[in-house]
Amino acid sequence: MRPVTFDLDILRSFVAGVDLGSFGRAADRLGRSTSAISAQMKKLEEQAGVPLLRKAGRGLALTDAGQTMLAYGRRLLELNDQAARAVQGAELSGRVRLGMQEDFGEMLLPRVLGQFARAHPHVRIEARVARNGELLERMALGQLDLALAWDFDARLPHAERLLDLPMRWIGPSQLADPPRGDGGGGGELPLVAFEAPCLFRTCATDALDRAGVNWRAAFTSPSLAGLWAAVSAGLGLAVRTPLGLPAGVRALAAGEQGLPPLPSITLSLYRAQAQPDPVAAALADIVRQCVRDSSAAWATPSALSTTLPATVPA
Repeated sequence: MRPVTFDLDILRSFVAGVDLGSFGRAADRLGRSTSAISAQMKKLEEQAGVPLLRKAGRGLALTDAGQTMLAYGRRLLELNDQAARAVQGAELSGRVRLGMQEDFGEMLLPRVLGQFARAHPHVRIEARVARNGELLERMALGQLDLALAWDFDARLPHAERLLDLPMRWIGPSQLADPPRGDGGGGGELPLVAFEAPCLFRTCATDALDRAGVNWRAAFTSPSLAGLWAAVSAGLGLAVRTPLGLPAGVRALAAGEQGLPPLPSITLSLYRAQAQPDPVAAALADIVRQCVRDSSAAWATPSALSTTLPATVPA
C-alpha cells in the first residue's frame, strides 16, 4: 500500500472548522472561499479513505474516524508550527515576562513554557501566576509584557479577545445533589469564593440576589487551590468557567438544581505594546495556539454549522 501523506494546509482547515463550529467561519479566518474549504474536506476524506463527517440534523458531525483525524491533525499541526518557529526564530534572545490567570496555571502554563523553550532556547522567560486584578495592575505598571487574563470591563489598551466562555456553577464531582439553598427563606446556598474583590464572586452573588436565592459565604480562600479543595469536599458551590477544572469538581449543567443563569466572560491576551517586539510576539503566538487547543478540547462542537456547499461529503 502506498503511504498516505496528509496535506497540512487541508488539516489546518479541518481543525479550524471543528474549533469554530463552522467551516464557513473557518473559510473567513483562513482567507478562503467556502467552496475551496469544501474541496479540501472532500480531498481529506479521499486521502483518509473513510468518512470523516456525517449529517447531524441540519449540521455536520464528526464520525469516529473524524475524531481520530482531529486528534492527529492537532498533533501534526503543532509539530509543524513548532518547527517553523524554531527555524525562523532560532536566533531570538533576550527576556520576556508573562502573566497568567490562576485558572490556567496548571493546565496551560507548562505547555506554553515547554513549547517556547524548545523553539527559543536563548530567551529567558519569567512567568507569574496570579489573580486577575494583580495581573492587570502589573500590566498597567509595565511589569509584564504579556498577560492572559479575564476581561470584564478591564479597559486596558492592547487587549486581544481570544475566547468568550460561560460562567458556570461548580460543584463536587462525587455528589449527585450539590448543596444549594431553596430560595424560599429556609435554606441558604453555601458559596465558595475568593476574597473580595473578585468578579466571579460578584457575578455569583448578583445572580443569586436577582433570583431571590438565599446564600452565605461558606468558605473564602486567597487561592484557587483552596477553592477547589472546599468545593470537592462538599462545602459549597463556586463560580468559574468550565476550562481547566480539576478532577474533584464538575461544572453543573445550565439550570441544574434550579440555580440562576450566569453571564459569559471574555478571556483576553494583554500586550504591553501595540506592536510587541519579536520575542513577545513569538510567545503570544504560542499562548494563542495553546488556548485554542485547550478550549477546543473542552468544547469541540458535536455538530458543525451547515455553511458548506453540498459538495461536502456527509
